Amino acid sequence: MKAIRFFIVLIFIISCNNDKEEITPISFSEKKYDEAFQLIEYWLNAQKDYENIPGLTAMVGDEKGVVWSQAFGMANENDEMKIENTFSICSISKLFTSVAIMKLVEEKKISLEDPIEKLLPWFDLKQQFKDSPPITIKSILTHSSGLPRESNHPYWSWPDFPFPTKEEVVQELNNQETLYPSSKYYQYSNLGLSLLGFVVEEVSGESFEEYINKNILSPLNMNKTKPFMSRQEYGGILSVGYSSINRKRNREKVKFFNADGIAAAAGFTSNVEDLAKFAAWQIQLLKSLEKNIITSNSLKEMHKVNWDDELTSITRGLGFGVYNFNGETFVGHGGSCPGYRSQLYLNTEMEISYSVMINSSGTNPGKYIQGIHKILKKATENKSNTINKFKEIEGEYIAQPWGSETYIQSWGNHLAMLSIPTNSPDLTIYKKTGKDIFKRVLKNMELGETLEILKNEKDSVIGFKSHQNIYYKSK
Repeated sequence: MKAIRFFIVLIFIISCNNDKEEITPISFSEKKYDEAFQLIEYWLNAQKDYENIPGLTAMVGDEKGVVWSQAFGMANENDEMKIENTFSICSISKLFTSVAIMKLVEEKKISLEDPIEKLLPWFDLKQQFKDSPPITIKSILTHSSGLPRESNHPYWSWPDFPFPTKEEVVQELNNQETLYPSSKYYQYSNLGLSLLGFVVEEVSGESFEEYINKNILSPLNMNKTKPFMSRQEYGGILSVGYSSINRKRNREKVKFFNADGIAAAAGFTSNVEDLAKFAAWQIQLLKSLEKNIITSNSLKEMHKVNWDDELTSITRGLGFGVYNFNGETFVGHGGSCPGYRSQLYLNTEMEISYSVMINSSGTNPGKYIQGIHKILKKATENKSNTINKFKEIEGEYIAQPWGSETYIQSWGNHLAMLSIPTNSPDLTIYKKTGKDIFKRVLKNMELGETLEILKNEKDSVIGFKSHQNIYYKSK
């Protein structure tokens, strides 16, 4: 019986291993990604249309900065989106505030264990739990401080978004109280990170904007990034923000706002090229023993899980979110402000970074990053291989009424097929087996059903045939 069980288990293991898709490490120095980026651009542009998104920008980066970037759609009512266009990056602002705090910690001007009232003597928010540990800098960085999510003002409210000044944030503290004991639960807090911005000012003797510019943005040459929203740039280099989609499939223009007293938590503007510089700095720093703004040890601590919430399973570093996607660890942060969504992810082990920025609410830049990553991992062509081998077949095919469209593109010596729209770009790969004949490559690398390319009397591709059904090429 034991031998039979072992044999069954062995068969199961072999069958599972044979069912694995071909996934290869991402290496921009060793492999060619032109076709992958071509497919990514088609997919993102199509998704923009299907989701009625005004515009978006996207980048892939490595330790040197931007590897690939592209802009899609409109920056405002009249101008096409450009890669230089900036957006509100909202809560990605927290990463810069957190770096500033860690710099002050390294300089021994503050400690991660310092209670907030030690550094801000005027802090008078009510602690309603008598046995609560102190609200420390570290607990604020990990969003485990028990502080309320927001300052006592309705600044996320449509249509005016009345963000408070620093003075107004401070004045309302005594009308607020903690939600939980400190260091017990995860509670995301814009108020907490705003307070850390005030700590930077109190300890450094400089304004938050001056400190960030001098100590982080200027050294990293992030010359398009600002710790505020510029009214002068709004509608120009600063893209206009739009609302979530309504029942009429429209998005309304969102009023200009400035986060003001909440700037350290949500006030920055930037573009994907500058975030590529920020990500490249981190990748480089982790490979170096030299201090650059902060030390590599401090950045490692920021990227490490410092809080694992027992109720939500949310994991946080110091300022950074820590995410597990299919067994791969990423760090970064998202941003969601009125009219804007943005996301920055880094995988420092792979030495790769991603950012997507969208000038409308009710959208999800993170799903696009995960889709980009999935497509790149499927690329297998080495540097010497030619691209677009089947260019005459490439393009959009009509999938109605069952689907919207099918996109086919060269994929090295194969064809790649993608059904659009899709939140998760799963490619179907076909291998050429005869004149105008391709067969689907199964997960175990065996061949499946036939895809026949159809041509007219002029030998031009007009469609394809699969499972006896014909899908014509769009004109």
